[in-house]
Amino acid sequence: MADDSAKDKVAGKAKEAMGKMTGNRRMESEGKADQAKGKAKGAVGDARDRAQGAKDSLTPDDKD
Repeated sequence: MADDSAKDKVAGKAKEAMGKMTGNRRMESEGKADQAKGKAKGAVGDARDRAQGAKDSLTPDDKD
């Protein structure tokens, strides 16, 4: 999941820059939206990891 979020952020940044260079406001906006999508994916992944860590810390080990 982290790879997807990073990929979206980088692609969005490139698209935004290309939109600025060419004066294409739509492409610039799409780039910003892609970056936001990447940040959201990253936040979901982080929350999932924290929840799994909390679950693991509360689950007893069955190694007796």
